[in-house]
Amino acid sequence: MTNTNPDSGSPQFAAVQAAAIAHTGQPRRRWRRGLWLVLALIVVGGLAWVWTPARRYAQTGASYGARVACSCRYLGGRSLGDCRKDMEGAVAWVSLSEDPAARSVTASYPLLARQTATYREGWGCQLEPWSGPR
Repeated sequence: MTNTNPDSGSPQFAAVQAAAIAHTGQPRRRWRRGLWLVLALIVVGGLAWVWTPARRYAQTGASYGARVACSCRYLGGRSLGDCRKDMEGAVAWVSLSEDPAARSVTASYPLLARQTATYREGWGCQLEPWSGPR
């Protein structure tokens, strides 16, 4: 097939063609896509690096919150809402729920940890055994 455009060999035609190719931004799009991929990998790696220690701290905080709230509720005779006042720092973020029939209080950090403390006469409030990382 032959080119019928008489200007196809001229320098102006080559400049216009080069400008049209540069205007499409193909190399720039690839560079941006690669940058987004690297940033996504950094974020995922950072979350993986932080997740395990965060779960361990959350398990400890939930255990502390369950024990304190159980003692406050069943030894101190206060309402669970009033027991929340005893929670300070990061433990204040824990959510509390009770099971009056079992005389237990469960403290949890959503998606991270949960722990239950049960009141036993003569023994006080005891935590359920930890089952390891959840």
